[in-house]
Amino acid sequence: MNTITQESFREQSLREGFEEFIVREWAPGLHLATHTHPFDVSAYVASGEYWLTVGQEVKHLKAGDKFRLARNVPHEELYGPQGATVWVARAY
Repeated sequence: MNTITQESFREQSLREGFEEFIVREWAPGLHLATHTHPFDVSAYVASGEYWLTVGQEVKHLKAGDKFRLARNVPHEELYGPQGATVWVARAY
């Protein structure tokens, strides 16, 4: 079994060309209306859960899930009852 650690995720992201790594702690029940980011995202859900909506597609992301999102893509986020901790790598 290949366990993902914060350090291994950060190192892999840097090797893939992502320039910044942060840990985001999201509050329970937080809803972020449709918005965009001026950077590409590679992310790993370390704990909790949330729903990521891109267009008509809704992804239910839980601890252990990884995802990517290109810059300037409109999306919406809804965090679960325990909130979420997400490791985020950004490429500008």
